[in-house]
Amino acid sequence: MYDLIILGGGPGGTAAAVYAARKQLKAAIITSEFGGQSIVSEKIFNWIGTPEISGAELGDSFKKHILYYKGPFLDVIEGEKIIEVIKQNESFLIKSESGKTYETKSLIITTGSGRRKLEAINADIFEHKGITYCASCDGPMFSDQDVLVIGGGNAGFETAIQLLSYCKSVTLIHRSAKFRADSITVKKVLENPKFKAIINAEILRVDGEQFVKSLTYKDKISGEEITLPASGIFVEIGQTPNTDFIKNLVEIDQIGKVVVDPMTQMSTVPGIWAAGDCTNGKYHQNNIATGDAVKALEDAYIWIHKNK
Repeated sequence: MYDLIILGGGPGGTAAAVYAARKQLKAAIITSEFGGQSIVSEKIFNWIGTPEISGAELGDSFKKHILYYKGPFLDVIEGEKIIEVIKQNESFLIKSESGKTYETKSLIITTGSGRRKLEAINADIFEHKGITYCASCDGPMFSDQDVLVIGGGNAGFETAIQLLSYCKSVTLIHRSAKFRADSITVKKVLENPKFKAIINAEILRVDGEQFVKSLTYKDKISGEEITLPASGIFVEIGQTPNTDFIKNLVEIDQIGKVVVDPMTQMSTVPGIWAAGDCTNGKYHQNNIATGDAVKALEDAYIWIHKNK
């Protein structure tokens, strides 16, 4: 029986595990791999305290930090995929794909989410070679260049706002006739002379050599195929949270994110907290996931001792 089990090996899981070990909770961290979404990023420039680091190096640093605390207070279980969490009388039973089970008094979920991929010819070839899913991480590399943003929701327009600060031009491409973003945000961005919006567009393919050079789309109204030159393509078409294993136990929102109290990160079930991209928090970045996970751990620590 553990006091606490942490699910996920990204920045949130790492932070929670380090704090749990230092507070001498009987804890375990279970993850399929270390690093989170950032392991595929060629360079990360906004990890606080580190001017520049590759995603692979960041993932390695997470693992090293956790293994430093492996011992009497922290078990590290790597290569396990969790398929279900069951509430028992005074504990939770966690089932893995391999058939193993783990029992704990409390749980912190930091399993993150996966970006919805751009479906177009050659899109897989140019991932991280011009096609990117993180403006905060990669945007500054496209300073003074012409870039595209895919998506018509708040995330797409917020990405465009960020890119307009330093890119030569930003063109947003949306598949529908109406934007899903807040009307005030849309109006503000449309007023920027460096910004252009294209609606009713079906993206067909991405072309380039070593890196992206252009994107071709079909106008759904006229049927015309149009090619736009671009150095970078920022994809903001949504995320899929990794929460299937918990959705029948805690409250989740309409897109599958765990609903949490922003003051404590506790879910709707006492004894279960969540942090990072798997939650319904407004913003999602490595640094935010780390802070939210520390907040969750601090609250869990008090809860565990109150319920001993």
